[in-house]
Amino acid sequence: MARIEYPEAVGTLVDELKALPGVGPRSAERIAIWLLQHPKSDPAGLAAALTRAKAEVSSCPMCGFFATSERCSICDHPNRERTLCVVEQPTDVLPMERSGVFKGRYHCLGGRLSPLDNVTPDDLRIAGLVRRVEEEGVEEVILALGADVEGEATASYLGDLLKGKCRVSRLAQGLPAGGGLEHADALTLARAFEGRREQ
Repeated sequence: MARIEYPEAVGTLVDELKALPGVGPRSAERIAIWLLQHPKSDPAGLAAALTRAKAEVSSCPMCGFFATSERCSICDHPNRERTLCVVEQPTDVLPMERSGVFKGRYHCLGGRLSPLDNVTPDDLRIAGLVRRVEEEGVEEVILALGADVEGEATASYLGDLLKGKCRVSRLAQGLPAGGGLEHADALTLARAFEGRREQ
């Protein structure tokens, strides 16, 4: 007996959804069926929003954040401080902005150094960072990179590269608010001790 499958159009939709990061085969199938059968779904609206975002949103040539004009709204803002916060991805900018603690500009590297994955300095937006530091009179570069091996390697590389051009600092790392010691790993505890301050 022949195996019964979804119609080809549904199978194609499931395949497209499976290609998204974090969406496995079962999740892709559930999303596809929901889009096709749920009374509140609006596949045409979703398709229109996706098409519009793809057409209108680009990468800011200065910092790499999302832009709908020549430059993003952060780079265009005239009252930002002459400090750059270096992050790995454009999605890292929004948590910083929402916290309200940083008033400077950003620079998105587009990843981090990873020799095992063949990601070298030429694959990242490092040359643009150095150019901005020199041309914009940047006073400080704050490295807001991951605490894993690749993040540490990237921070070390950038620290050496920018030495003498401006002040370079790194975000403090340690225990999260509301977290107990029983959930902290050894590296987090070590960073918390290194970054301790007088009460």
